[in-house]
This record gives sequence, structure tokens and C-alpha cells, in this order.
Amino acid sequence: MEKYYEYRHTVGFEETNMVGNVYYVNYLRWQGRCREMFLKDRAPAVLDDLRNDLKLFTLKVDCEFFAELAAFDELLIRMRLTELAQTQVQFGFDYVRRDGDGETLVARGSQRVACMRGPNTRTVPARVPETLAKALLPYA
Repeated sequence: MEKYYEYRHTVGFEETNMVGNVYYVNYLRWQGRCREMFLKDRAPAVLDDLRNDLKLFTLKVDCEFFAELAAFDELLIRMRLTELAQTQVQFGFDYVRRDGDGETLVARGSQRVACMRGPNTRTVPARVPETLAKALLPYA
């Protein structure tokens, strides 16, 4: 079994700039999309918790670029767990372009998320929900 959750994406024209390569902010959007699809596919109970009072605050995000992407490139965003603390989770992301029969690592990123609870004006740190922690363990 692979130690990452994989989200597949085909780059569209709207994700490129005037030069024709992918605009950098899309890599960060894809991290969020990968994380959302992980919750939908592997931890749906957390989605119910998010509808109540759980909040996932993104504290830090980064991305390092190794190669360019263009429209219609087939992209695999691979998310893994790099740290699980009491109230925070850190994810690592590999952005891999499918090249015929091979793959090329085009970027690598990370994201740190804090679990919070309470009303919007008085949120406080909260433990990572057990259902989320269990869903993430295979990807450590």
C-alpha cells in the first residue's frame, strides 16, 4: 500500500498565465483540494464535525518548484502525513506530472493545519479529532 493519498488533476487553461505555464497560486489551491478530497474519501465523519464547530485553520503553506506545468498536463498530487501533534497536523505534498509511462516530480510543498473549536469570535485550539488521526495514520 502506498503511503500517500493521491488526487488526480488535469491542468486547464484557466490555471495558466499569459506565458502558458501554471500560475503559482494554483499549487496552493491544489493542496487544499487534495486535503478536501481526502476528508471526503477517507474521513467523512470529520466533514460532519466541520459542519458543527470544528474548524481547520491553515497556519502555514509552502511550495518549492522544480519544473513547469502547462495546460492539459496530467498531475498527481500526493499527500502524506509528516507530523501529527495534539492540536495540529502537518501534511507534505508531492506534485507529479505523468509523462507517458513515467513520472516527473515538478514541485513539493507542505501545509500546517490547526484544529480549533468554538464560535468565530472565540475559537480555541482543540485536539485533532480521533477520526481524523485514525484516517491519517496509514499516510504517515
